[in-house]
Amino acid sequence: MPIASITDFFQEIIRDLHTSLYLALGGSADEESIDWSSQVVDLASTAIKILILLAVLGFFYWLAIYILKQSKTKLHLNERRTKIVRSVLRYIWIVASLIAIMSQIYFEPETIKATAKASTWAGIYYVLWTSSGQIIHKVLQHYGLNASIEQLLKNILSVLLLVLGLASVMAQFGFDIVSLVAGLGIVGLAVGFAAQSTLANFIAGITILLEQSFQVGDWIHINENEGRVVLIALRTTHILTRDNITVIIPNSNVASSEVTNLTSKNFIRFDIRARIAFEDDIDTARKEILQVLSDTDVVLSRPEPSATVDEIGEYGVFFIVRFWVKPAAVARMPKIKEGLKEDIKRAFDAANISTPYPHMRLLMPKDVDYPIATKPFATTTQVVSQSSEPLPLTKNEQ
Repeated sequence: MPIASITDFFQEIIRDLHTSLYLALGGSADEESIDWSSQVVDLASTAIKILILLAVLGFFYWLAIYILKQSKTKLHLNERRTKIVRSVLRYIWIVASLIAIMSQIYFEPETIKATAKASTWAGIYYVLWTSSGQIIHKVLQHYGLNASIEQLLKNILSVLLLVLGLASVMAQFGFDIVSLVAGLGIVGLAVGFAAQSTLANFIAGITILLEQSFQVGDWIHINENEGRVVLIALRTTHILTRDNITVIIPNSNVASSEVTNLTSKNFIRFDIRARIAFEDDIDTARKEILQVLSDTDVVLSRPEPSATVDEIGEYGVFFIVRFWVKPAAVARMPKIKEGLKEDIKRAFDAANISTPYPHMRLLMPKDVDYPIATKPFATTTQVVSQSSEPLPLTKNEQ
C-alpha cells in the first residue's frame, strides 16, 4: 500500500473524531464549517451556570448543617439521630446538584424527571434501612429475644429493602419489574431444588432461634456430643466440648434430635455412688459423706444434698449421693465428681469405715469333725498305642 493512501486513511479517522466531538458539544451536521469559538463560549457559559447553581446549593447545605448544630440541644437530638439528619441533608444536596448539572447539559426533561423520582425513592429506602436496625432492636428487646434473631432479621430486612429499592428505582426508568421479579422467582425455585439440604438447615436454624430451646452459652447434650454452645448460625450449630474441640452440627440434625439443656435453670442436680461394708454403721457413713459435701465449695447448701441407701448389694451397702451445683460448674463436673469420690474415700478411711471389694466367703458348719471324711473314688486310665488294636483297660482304686 502506498504511503499517500495510509496518510489519507489516518486523516479520515481524525476528521471523523473531530466531527463526533463537535456533535457531542451540540453542533449540527448540516453546517459546512465548525464554529469552535461559539462552541467554547456556550461551554463556558454552561460551566459558569453549573458552578453558580452548585455554589447556591452548597450554601443552603452549609446553612442547614449550621442550623442543625445550633438546634441539636433544643431538639433533643442524640448522636445517632444527628448523623441520620446529616446524612439525609447530604443526600438531598447531592441529588439536587446532580439534577442541576443534568438540566444544564441538555438532558431530556423526561430523563431528569425520572432521575428525580428515582432519587426520591432511593432516599426513602435509605432512611428505612438506617432506622430499621434500631426498631428491630427495640422490638426484640421488648419480647426478650436474643441477639442471633436480631442479626437474622436485620439481614433479611436489609436484603428486602435493597431489592424493593432497586425495583422502585429501575421502574422510574421504564424497566419491566414484573418480568424481572418473575425471572428471579424461577431462578430462586431452581436454586431451592438444587440446595434442599442447605435450605432445610436454614429453616431449622430459624426455628431454633425463634423457639430459644437453648442459647449461646448454654451447656447442652445432643446425640453423642456434650458441650457449650458457642454459635448458632443459620446453617449449623457449634458446640465446644470439655476437650476444647468444636463440634459443628447441621441445624436439621439439631431440630430432629433430643437436646438436653443442662443450664436452663438456676441450679442442677448430679449424683455419685459410694459403698460401705455390711458391718459398718449406715448413719456414720452418711454423716461422713454429708460432711464432705459441706466442705466442697462448688456444692450448694440449698437445696440440701442427700446420701441415702440405694442398694444392699452382693458386696456391700451402696449409697447414692445427690448434690446441687450452679450452671457455671457443669463444665467441670467430671473433675468435681472425681474429687468428691476421693474425699469420701479418705473420710471413710479416717472413720474406720471399710470399702469392700468383690470377694467370696466360705462358711463351714460348727458341729462337724475336721477333717470331713470323704469317700474314695475310682479312676480309669486308657492308654492308646500306635497299633490298630487298643490296649486293655486297668482299674485302680484310691
